[in-house]
Amino acid sequence: MTITRIVRAACPHDCPDTCAMLVTVADGRVVKIAGDPDHPPTAGVLCTKVARYAERTYHPERLHYPQKRVGKKGQGKFVRIDWDEAIEIIGERLSKIAAQDPARILPYSYAGTMGYVQGESMAMRFFHRLGTSRLERTICISAGTAGMKHTYGGGLGLDMDYADEARLILIWGGNPITSSLHFWMRAQEAKRRGAKLVAIDPYRSLTAEKCQQHIALRPGTDSALALGLMHVLIREDLLDHDYIERHTLGFGELSERAREFTPERVARICGIEAQEVTDLALAFGTAAVRENQPVSIKLSPGLQRTHGGGNAMRAIACLPSLVGAWRHRGGGLLQSSSGFFPVNTNALQRPELMPGWPILPRSINMSTIGDALTHKGDATFGPAIEALVVYNSNPVAVAPESAKVVSGFAREDLFTVVVEHFQTDTADYADILLPATTQLEHVDIHKSYGHAYIVANNPAIAPLGEAKPNSEIFRLLARRMGFVESCFSDSDDELAAQAFDFSSERAKHLDWESLKENGWGKLKLAEMPLADGGFTTPSGRCEFYSETLARQGHDPLPAYIPPHESVDSNPGLASRYPLAMISPPARHFLNSSFVNIESLRALVGEPALEIHPVDAAARDILEGQWVRVFNDRGSITLPARITGNTRRGMVVIPSIWWKKFSKDGKNANELTGQAITDLGNGPTFYDCLVEVELENQ
Repeated sequence: MTITRIVRAACPHDCPDTCAMLVTVADGRVVKIAGDPDHPPTAGVLCTKVARYAERTYHPERLHYPQKRVGKKGQGKFVRIDWDEAIEIIGERLSKIAAQDPARILPYSYAGTMGYVQGESMAMRFFHRLGTSRLERTICISAGTAGMKHTYGGGLGLDMDYADEARLILIWGGNPITSSLHFWMRAQEAKRRGAKLVAIDPYRSLTAEKCQQHIALRPGTDSALALGLMHVLIREDLLDHDYIERHTLGFGELSERAREFTPERVARICGIEAQEVTDLALAFGTAAVRENQPVSIKLSPGLQRTHGGGNAMRAIACLPSLVGAWRHRGGGLLQSSSGFFPVNTNALQRPELMPGWPILPRSINMSTIGDALTHKGDATFGPAIEALVVYNSNPVAVAPESAKVVSGFAREDLFTVVVEHFQTDTADYADILLPATTQLEHVDIHKSYGHAYIVANNPAIAPLGEAKPNSEIFRLLARRMGFVESCFSDSDDELAAQAFDFSSERAKHLDWESLKENGWGKLKLAEMPLADGGFTTPSGRCEFYSETLARQGHDPLPAYIPPHESVDSNPGLASRYPLAMISPPARHFLNSSFVNIESLRALVGEPALEIHPVDAAARDILEGQWVRVFNDRGSITLPARITGNTRRGMVVIPSIWWKKFSKDGKNANELTGQAITDLGNGPTFYDCLVEVELENQ
């Protein structure tokens, strides 16, 4: 007799939608994964990636046992060992290095899971107690986070439950069909109700194709466009003066800055028509101010991955407050809703465990890990890194300037531990490779950065093979290191119960036990959360002018900061490498996750370069020919796809492929650089000049 049950779970991946899942288990095996139809953001729908999550969990190449390297680093040759031996080897090596200086040890992790139990709870307790170097986790949205902090005070935005009520939606710098499917579903419903959708993106993505208008600006010029929109709004008096007076700071200074950005100047910077600037501003301001209709902006990470990314986020974030868009349900802006969640970070991570607290150990920027791992150490940098523990990330594939990253990981004197589901590009360089459980095999709890629901994850099946949850792996390491603090004995359920401040006003109606049973619960949040202000800046207002930035030596007003690499900012470099390159996510991958799932890889096809017909013709390139894409940092060979979806002067490499699946063992990050953003020390993946030529030319 078959025993069937349904388990409530959460999607763990780095996506704003944070779906609630229903997992059907028959005789101890997952047979179906579906979206929860009762969870408003999910509405019963999962993306193609997560709908096949069982295929990922039961993949034949799943890691089931601890392993030890036997070949050269990068060859990916290992032998099976048991957990006792693995923990002993790791403990012995880390103990010896820590006895000399624990700053020589670096954890490296990001959003392989967004859960608080298997993410940065027990792991951070371990590294804090050990006293290692800290990792500055910047590789995705740190520029935008900084821009929002200095404008709104944090990750605040509209409630996605009402996003379909907007009459005009600007989808700026992203492709939600790929990266936020459920927001796209809301946008489509708004469109059916008569809303206009405008895509602002250098690339004609799937989303841009389905919007009524597409503004294809040059990469890295978003802040200039936002300032140009302000210019027209102010000139035409399409402003909510009452909202500006009551809930903003620095309007006079912002007006002077916007005065400089006429539509004509903005058109020259952005590579678009001046009329596009004027018409968009008039549509935005007229709908919000004269017609009293909700207007909104959906912001995505893409636009912040250039030199001026932080200021671009600041400039765009000013627009809803200028027209009073926050007064309307479904109006305003959504880059992140994470600031609404009462996360108990200190309780989870226990920073007081650090030796010398509150004095902090040095911090290493994950976006410049290539430089960090190849640094020999000095008085400024500190000691060279001698041990690296990687979990929830695949830096050999995802970090910029890949040749340097690989050079660092290939060091024979670098002791590297990798906790993984599969033998990724990074796992190939491990000394010890440890098998982790997937979301179907462990407990976790999640917030969202796209909606206002806490989502619980219950384990559906027992761990496969000898895989262990991240939390248990770091408990074992803590025990081996002799850490006796009681916090290292907390169970996964106890960690989940500590993740949020359930006594806070927004979450006091929730608790871990009820979330486990029900699957999810919504924060107590106003339908129009910023209608009466409520910004968490020092002034309590939307800060057009930031005194905090001024004290830090930054421009206190939103500014246009050109890319590090562009025709205008670096004409000498552009004379050798005239094509801007961006590498947005492939539709059926999520960063480097799911790349090894054969059915999804078949949907994406092979790694390829997309190039405009004019640029292809100038280089005698025909459809399907293999080309070499190169700059001073490296090169990659790919087949050419000639398409009008790219701008002239720009090429696109959909990403992020594992290197082992490409012809030459490389991916787009062979070409990206380690220069960082204006605010937040973020990466500049889309701030990159290249040239293209026929292979073997």
